[in-house]
Formats: sequence, structure tokens, C-alpha cells
Amino acid sequence: MFRNGNSDRHSVLFRMPIILCLLLFAAIVRILPHPWNFTPVGAMALFSGAKLGRSWKAFLFPLAVLFVGDSFVGFHRLMPMVYFSFCLSVLIGIAIRHRQSLKLTSAATFLGSLQFFLITNFAFWIMTTAYGHTLAGLIACYTAALPLFGNTLAGDSFYAVLLFGGFALLERFSPGLRASQIPALPGQGD
Repeated sequence: MFRNGNSDRHSVLFRMPIILCLLLFAAIVRILPHPWNFTPVGAMALFSGAKLGRSWKAFLFPLAVLFVGDSFVGFHRLMPMVYFSFCLSVLIGIAIRHRQSLKLTSAATFLGSLQFFLITNFAFWIMTTAYGHTLAGLIACYTAALPLFGNTLAGDSFYAVLLFGGFALLERFSPGLRASQIPALPGQGD
């Protein structure tokens, strides 16, 4: 797609808008009607970390999407733990940034879903009186949330395929978009 002498510059200029468009797609899908926990936010956080790297932008976009989405779907007291969990998903994405493969991205997606399940349900158990604050209450809380974990994992997996797979297809048809083809800009690094 890029054949002229400015292809490196064009690659840098087009890579970020494409990533942002994919993140915007995930943001829009998040506020549309969907089954419980079947959202693109976990996959979006992973994708953001994997594609934007160790940059404040990698955290800003998923957290901004969460906040805007929460303004539509409602705020709740578990939000700090939910946001913290998605920050961990960004970190998982950053960890696979230079080693993206189907196997590693799948493992990262599972890990992101699992940590979200563990953190948010632990927070629910601690912050509410829905379950007794005993080991039996914690086990009951996690057991009751297992169907939601299935939805979280399914949603994260589905949207990870769309985001990572869609971007990989774009890179395949426009090799100049590949990060390895793009020289680092001054002040940019990882």
C-alpha cells in the first residue's frame, strides 16, 4: 500500500489512527445491549497494551472508554476495582507486546479474564453483604459468578480475535503498518 519514499512516515501516521479506530469500535460496542459481561473492554485493554506499549495512552483509552460507558450504564461502588483490573489487562498486553502469537495472545486473554473474575468478585464479596464474610461466603460468591466468568471469557476471546485478528489482517495487506517496519520517533520508545 505504501510505495513511495515516505512510507515509514506514512506508516507511523496511519498506524495510530487505525489502532484508535479499533479502540473506538470497542468503545461503541460496550454501550450497546449485550449479555452480562460479554463486552470488548478486557480485549480492548489487552490490545491497547499490546499495540500502544508502555505509554500513558495505553491506559488512558481503556479507562476513558470505561468511564464514558459507565456514564451510560451507571456508576457503582466497585468501579475502582474494575478499573484496576483493566489496568492489569493493559499490563498483560504490554507484557506480550513484542511476542504476539496466537498461543500467547490466547493465554493473555485467558489471564485477563481470570484476573478480572478473581478481583471483581473478591471486591463484591468484601464490599457488599450479599455473601457472608467467611471462607464459605467467598466460595459461594465465586461459585455464583461462574456463569459471568464464562461470559467474560467468551467476550474477551471474541473481541480479542476481532481486534488482534483485524489488525493483523490490516498489517498483512499493508506491511508498512507493522511495528517492526516503523522506526522509532524521537521521544518514542518502549
